[in-house]
Amino acid sequence: MPRHGIPFWKKAPFVRLLIPLVGGIILQWNFQLNAATWFLIFGISFLLIAGYFFIPFFNRFRFGFISGIAAGMLFLSIGALLAWHKDIRHNRNWLGHKLKVDHVLLAVLDEPLVEKTRSYKAIASARFILDNGKPVAAEGKIILYFKKDSVPPSLSQGSQIIINKPLQLIKNSGNPGGFDYKRYSLFHGVTHQVFLSAEDYILLDNKNITWLNRFIYRSREKILAILRSAISSEKELGLAEALLIGYKDDLDRNLVQSYTNTGVVHIIAISGLHLGLIYWLLVQCCRPLKKRLRWLRPVLIILGLWLFALLAGAQPSVLRSALMFTCIILGENLTRKTSIYNTLALSAFLLLCYNPYWLWDLGFQLSYAAVLSIVIFMQPVYNWFYISNRFLDMVWKLNAVTIAAQILTLPLSIYYFHQFPNYFLLTNLVAVPLSSLILLCEILLCLLAVFPGIALQTGKFISWLIRLMNTWVEKLEGMPFSVWEGLQISTSQALFLYIVILGIGLGLLERSAVGVKCGFIALLAFVTLRSLSFIETSRQQKIIVYNISGHSAIEFIEGNKYFLKADPELEADMNAINFHLKPSRIKYRVSPAETLHDLYVNKNYTSYRGRHIFQLGGALAVNDTLQKPVIDILIVSGKSEFALRQLGSCLLIRKIIFDGSVPFRKLKAWKKDCDDLYIPYHELNEDGAFVMNLR
Repeated sequence: MPRHGIPFWKKAPFVRLLIPLVGGIILQWNFQLNAATWFLIFGISFLLIAGYFFIPFFNRFRFGFISGIAAGMLFLSIGALLAWHKDIRHNRNWLGHKLKVDHVLLAVLDEPLVEKTRSYKAIASARFILDNGKPVAAEGKIILYFKKDSVPPSLSQGSQIIINKPLQLIKNSGNPGGFDYKRYSLFHGVTHQVFLSAEDYILLDNKNITWLNRFIYRSREKILAILRSAISSEKELGLAEALLIGYKDDLDRNLVQSYTNTGVVHIIAISGLHLGLIYWLLVQCCRPLKKRLRWLRPVLIILGLWLFALLAGAQPSVLRSALMFTCIILGENLTRKTSIYNTLALSAFLLLCYNPYWLWDLGFQLSYAAVLSIVIFMQPVYNWFYISNRFLDMVWKLNAVTIAAQILTLPLSIYYFHQFPNYFLLTNLVAVPLSSLILLCEILLCLLAVFPGIALQTGKFISWLIRLMNTWVEKLEGMPFSVWEGLQISTSQALFLYIVILGIGLGLLERSAVGVKCGFIALLAFVTLRSLSFIETSRQQKIIVYNISGHSAIEFIEGNKYFLKADPELEADMNAINFHLKPSRIKYRVSPAETLHDLYVNKNYTSYRGRHIFQLGGALAVNDTLQKPVIDILIVSGKSEFALRQLGSCLLIRKIIFDGSVPFRKLKAWKKDCDDLYIPYHELNEDGAFVMNLR
């Protein structure tokens, strides 16, 4: 930020508009105020701004601060209203307001079917609810799971189906540290899901698909067909599809984890790197245009960029890059030199106006953090060394870009992924140039597809390049200390970390004493919060009953150690453990122990720190003559057979937990008995995982 000359706010005015817009989006999501409140704030702010222009010209300077505050409140209210309007639950035609158990629903598939282990999955949009044969308009999106033996060949994108099975609201597992899938789905307008067998729906003959969606779908299918005919290996094919058009259904999971662990997962996610290459390629192709057709050059480049963005799935990171390059192209052709900060702020402003919930999208956050970090820190990092050799200088410049990009993405990487790739420099040194070459070769392959022989040889060359890149990434992942795992920071700690980076960075780059002071104050706050969290971890004692479909899992935590009691199938399934249990262990900073102090485990009975847990999985014989033993937690599964009233007469039950395998009829009856006997209960499917704090 320059200390002299034109102020930063004057050079990047959209930054001043973006900040209150983001603030309004965050406020609306967290506090869920009604629209009338924000319309009132909008109206008052607008009147204050309009009234400012009626003040005599020479007196306006004294009241300039009022106009600034009013403008901030105006865009704050705009951000909040955008977030309110985007929330499908506020739509009067939302299917959640209208759909009843006896209704049937007409829906249209928005995408092709994706094959899963036991089903086919697709997202569909609601169109009408049929109430006694009368169509009633409905809106909202649904996740459809089709039983594998019930899918006709004609079922595809644009198919219209009548669903005669009740929908289920999307819910979280509630496991500690788990992914908030309910919020993620809501941000995409998806609120319900249903599993369909052949008898649960009727497929209509006609399809409902726009010409644009049909064009994009056919283009993607054509590109995928070209890649699949030229690249035979599944592992290389999956990565080739992801690199070119962002198609990730064929990606190898272990390979994705390897790219994540080595810090080059951004290669798989289409972003600024890919758009930059497409931009360069389009610029080169448009160079032959003569002076009279110069006006056509920016049009063709912009059309090419947006076509690629649409083919790549129109993800936020892709749209950000397309918007940014569009602003750059327009600025160059209008002979106006614009600030890169203003261009970034403008693109973010427009994207958030289109979808305010992209603010929480990881790709959106990482994309802007990386570009902003490169803009701020790349040149200072590059200036660390002077290298006269041109090739070595180019290598150092590439590493300088990589280091700069990591500075502002570091807090986000730790916050979301809980790890840091120690060899990211070595990985990027080879993977970034190789991925760029692969992308260019894939574009060449699509152009040469009309010549089968040449296309096949090009495909073999692409396979070799991808295999070379995969080998490099996997070798580095296998090296000792390649990943620093188990990192965990809270939201407040991540914010303080950003203040540290920006404050100290500003102090070093601009010699700002204020920036250095703010940075060190934030560093002190970060260290304090971090120390307090470690003290809390050392004292924690918990019992966690996890919500995992088809499995039972209880974890006992003491300090930074845990002991897991689970069924053998779950203990052998590392994918399920990593998905359901690992986030909780990272959250609580625990590692495994063979046993814990005061823990006793014996088949269905467990005691820990004076708490008695019993897992009921079958029939239970009761004896009224026995003294009532205390059961702090009774875990009931679907295989359980017992009369709760009789059980309550011989046991002192303090809490009942119903796992996800209990049938609805049994659950309804048992919950009624619990209410009659004043026994508290917890339903894992409805309430999420059960966490008992013992200290």
